[in-house]
Amino acid sequence: QVQLVESGGGLVQPGGSLRLSCAASGKIFTILNMGWYRQPPGKERDLIATITRGGSTNYADSVKGRFTIARDNAKNTMYLQMNSLKPEDTAVYYCNADIQVSRWSTYLTPHWGQGTQVTVSS
Repeated sequence: QVQLVESGGGLVQPGGSLRLSCAASGKIFTILNMGWYRQPPGKERDLIATITRGGSTNYADSVKGRFTIARDNAKNTMYLQMNSLKPEDTAVYYCNADIQVSRWSTYLTPHWGQGTQVTVSS
């Protein structure tokens, strides 16, 4: 069973920073693309940042220049460094990934985890 667990959320003042982590565990052969999503209260879940296995990144316009996505392939862990946080960044943050459990398998997407709450408020 492959699981993704988000951590690192919390309460931060506007302009502050947080670093989120996403740890993948279980039987993993290869992780291809990974991404961070967020879901503000009353809104749908949106993709905000992606990173390929080779480290190529893409960001939604809402976070570009403020957030940085990274990964440690040896640890099967992904990070989201969030700087210059704004109240509109308040949301539950989720991660997901395309995971190959063996060299003969197709890529699978784990079920959504519980996410980690980020609250930006003075």
